[in-house]
Amino acid sequence: MKNRLSRIIKPKDGRTVMLAVDHGYFMGPTTGLEKLDEIVKPLIPYADTLMLTRGALRNYIDPTTDIPIVLRVSGGTSIIGKELLHEGIVASIEDAIRLNVSGIAFSILVGADFERDTILGLTQCIDEAERYGIPVLAVTAVGKDMAKDARYLSLASRMAAELGAHMVKTYFCKDFEKVIETCPVPIVIAGGKKQPEKDALQMAYDALQAGAVGVDMGRNIFQSSNPVGMIKAVRAIVHESATPKEALEIFNSTKQ
Repeated sequence: MKNRLSRIIKPKDGRTVMLAVDHGYFMGPTTGLEKLDEIVKPLIPYADTLMLTRGALRNYIDPTTDIPIVLRVSGGTSIIGKELLHEGIVASIEDAIRLNVSGIAFSILVGADFERDTILGLTQCIDEAERYGIPVLAVTAVGKDMAKDARYLSLASRMAAELGAHMVKTYFCKDFEKVIETCPVPIVIAGGKKQPEKDALQMAYDALQAGAVGVDMGRNIFQSSNPVGMIKAVRAIVHESATPKEALEIFNSTKQ
């Protein structure tokens, strides 16, 4: 377990840059990921971890690629469904082991009518993963009726940790320090929807200052006008303590 965690969150500085490209499991051919291998390959040298589905891993990623994998194991609904993210387990722990992953990820939707289903699915994954020393990343998904504020995100993150998750992925918000202070396991922030590069870099910086251990960013990287420049800029903030201004300069100076 410690070995796998050290592959995800680097021991040298206790931080991580996770590249999230798992969107296809409910969004299909997401803008920017239509040809996943072409966009991801040049980004891998700058990511600490790659988060994706087993189908994407098998079909798009060269098995000789040396990067830790966090495998998306929850799913069951689509972006056009009525109950978005009412997810169950869609990949077995045996297949995760077969794919030699460093961790697995499962989404919970606290506050939804079906929250119990997602929470019980998370705990089943944790039970199975613990048998083999595989860490679990709980993703605190947010429905359109949930507020992305410190009170809600603290509730969801603390619940995930108390249920046994080893890491939590949640959204950045005002007073994010309260979310960090009340969660006993490492937190990475979700990048969320695409926003201007300057704003995304500022968000990453502010989250780290508040106590997050890193980012799990997808659309703000692969939908950027310069994906390689953007992941280099994010990496500078996470691992080199760069300011948003310095990171933006890295973005602007990197050729597309």
